[in-house]
Amino acid sequence: MATIPEYYAGKSVLITGATGFMGKVLLEKLLRSCPAVKAAYVLVRHKSGQVPQARVAEMISCKLFDRLRDEQAGFASKIVPINSDLTKPELDLSKEDQDTLTENVNIVFHCAATIRFNEPLKDAMLLNVLATQKMVALAHRVKHLEVFIHVSTAYANCDRELIEEVVYTPPVDYRKLIDTLDWMDDKLVSVLTPNLIGERPNTYTYTKALAEYLVQQECGDLNVAIVRPSIVGASWKEPFPGWIDNFNGPSGIFIAAGKGILRTMRASNNAVADLVPVDVVINNTLAAAWYSGCRKNRAKSILVYNCTTGGVNPFHWGEVEYCINMTFKTNPLEQAFRRPNVNLRSNPFTNQYWTTVSHTLPALVYDAYLRLTGQKPRMMKTITRLHRAMMVLEYFTSHSWTWKTDNITMLLNQLNPKCYHFLTST
Repeated sequence: MATIPEYYAGKSVLITGATGFMGKVLLEKLLRSCPAVKAAYVLVRHKSGQVPQARVAEMISCKLFDRLRDEQAGFASKIVPINSDLTKPELDLSKEDQDTLTENVNIVFHCAATIRFNEPLKDAMLLNVLATQKMVALAHRVKHLEVFIHVSTAYANCDRELIEEVVYTPPVDYRKLIDTLDWMDDKLVSVLTPNLIGERPNTYTYTKALAEYLVQQECGDLNVAIVRPSIVGASWKEPFPGWIDNFNGPSGIFIAAGKGILRTMRASNNAVADLVPVDVVINNTLAAAWYSGCRKNRAKSILVYNCTTGGVNPFHWGEVEYCINMTFKTNPLEQAFRRPNVNLRSNPFTNQYWTTVSHTLPALVYDAYLRLTGQKPRMMKTITRLHRAMMVLEYFTSHSWTWKTDNITMLLNQLNPKCYHFLTST
């Protein structure tokens, strides 16, 4: 087969979610490692008064793109911002933009999704399911489409202990649910949501499972692959170690621990912390499109890739606790609130006690000091936000799953030395 850069040479890709964490890394890696790629169309909506072109220009000015800027000064000319809103009919694309995409695109990377775990069900359905349905419909109209890559999550089926690389049938038909939510008022939806999501912890994992099934049901003769990353963290190697652009999820928790704000957290020391660097996820995503594109004449079947680390290199939350404490004691952060010393506790009542003692009371005392000195209190607000984030993560830090990764292993085995260098180069 062609090498990965050879496969992408002369091709045009369409990326949703390009302004998000993973989307940025995907765009940067694609343009830097596949310099002969023809164009990267990115769907971007107006936001805070910024037109898509301005948002893309601001995005590529960040440090993530420094290496690409040094190596390929004219890379920006290959990025084509397209005004679009995935929540609106026909993706809010103009007739001209629809024609451009249907005539030119070869590969689609659908990365866009809401990452707010507790989004109201209607909103989560709109962003994660209906938007995916619109993207699949657009893909059917693309004349020279070779591959459609859908980025999901390894936790879409977290109600199972063993998660294989297959698309599972959800307990509710997504078509009926879409029709029902269309007429149901928000209050009634809120009441019914716990029964609908069942053993899943939130609307995010529930709707991502529905989206996978939708892709399977509506893809027809499209060449499709699904990539399921677990907890995506900072970059391992590319374009440089440690890059991250947000404090969502574990990243915010780690920083709070380093600042000495976080002292206690509910987690099981023996549970596997399935953390995967963002560049590893993106490399696998680009390789998955390459492999599916090169086998496009074979029998059609959706390949699902569990992009997880727990089965290959397990890292437990107890080890995370040790690493956090040792790292921040050795390399303390500036302006820390107090000396870092986080403790993970599996017992919810013990954790609640220490939350009050080591989080809430110190925050109240500190805010009282700020008021007395004429400053604006802020610590309780920070602690409240931290507690909300921890409540969302508790389910994932207290459970372990077994993921089958046969397809990931197969994909790696397909790589020749040049392709392997593509995935591991710095």
